[in-house]
Amino acid sequence: MAEISETQPAQVQFIEVDAERAGQRLDNFLIGLLKNVPKSAIYRLIRRGEIRVNKKRAKADTRVNAGDQIRLPPIEQTPQPVAGSVPVALQKRFAQAVLYEDKSVLVINKPAGVAVHGGSGIKFGVIEVLRSLYPKLDLELVHRLDRDTSGCLVVAKKRSALRRLHEAFRGGEVSKVYWALVKGHWRGGRRTARHALRKNLLQSGERMVRVDDQGKESETVFEPLRVWQQASLVEATPVTGRTHQIRVHACALGHPLAGDDKYGDEEFNRHMTEFGLKRLFLHAAKIAFADSDGKRITVEAPLDPLLSACLEKLGPSNDE
Repeated sequence: MAEISETQPAQVQFIEVDAERAGQRLDNFLIGLLKNVPKSAIYRLIRRGEIRVNKKRAKADTRVNAGDQIRLPPIEQTPQPVAGSVPVALQKRFAQAVLYEDKSVLVINKPAGVAVHGGSGIKFGVIEVLRSLYPKLDLELVHRLDRDTSGCLVVAKKRSALRRLHEAFRGGEVSKVYWALVKGHWRGGRRTARHALRKNLLQSGERMVRVDDQGKESETVFEPLRVWQQASLVEATPVTGRTHQIRVHACALGHPLAGDDKYGDEEFNRHMTEFGLKRLFLHAAKIAFADSDGKRITVEAPLDPLLSACLEKLGPSNDE
């Protein structure tokens, strides 16, 4: 596929979609192609019908196919000012967070407090920082982690890898393991939560998930790792992948997550601040998937120092 030059004069152009970018939504295809055009301008051009797919108007969520002809109106591309670039310190932080990399994917240890995407008042998300580190690659998130969750996050370097891993996720071929600190003394060993979950959107726009028989089937397996009187460290393996699944299932079992200001226990959260916990204790500790050659890859992300320090301050667990 031809690339758009930042220096060429604005004129009508026709771009053919190649196999690597086939299957993308039109808006995402254009955002990757027109790197120096504001997203708002791209959506405005789509709404006005100035961008055509095979000579026809198309919506933002239209999927493009290999061989499709995309008509682009005259568009001025202005290189982003230096002031809007990703800070060097943030780039270094993410460069040091790379846990695994091959020809088609990379896995990072996502820091807590960083959203996967910028927007809504967030200047730089994970994907924006990584794209600044790998400017010649069309990086795309394979999956997501909540802003307050740390740990293994997989990013595709090419469209073929993105499609392959999306199929692997849908087929249950990707395994993920989380570590979570929960309220109370865990009893009963390995336990499985099977509670249907339903997502609700509040008037404020905030997403809330509740146990609801009318919701989607959901399953999480919990295994205790260390148990104290007031808290327990558990390994959570989600069998399904619903929004906030681990957090809501842990609550349903009577063990809300430490530091969870949405579903957790306020008194327990306040108590855990005495042990230095200032964030949600949920960490994507391990992920396993097949690479492009079919080899099984397992990547582990160490706990950040704040979480490790919290566990140390809790002292010896009851099982030690």
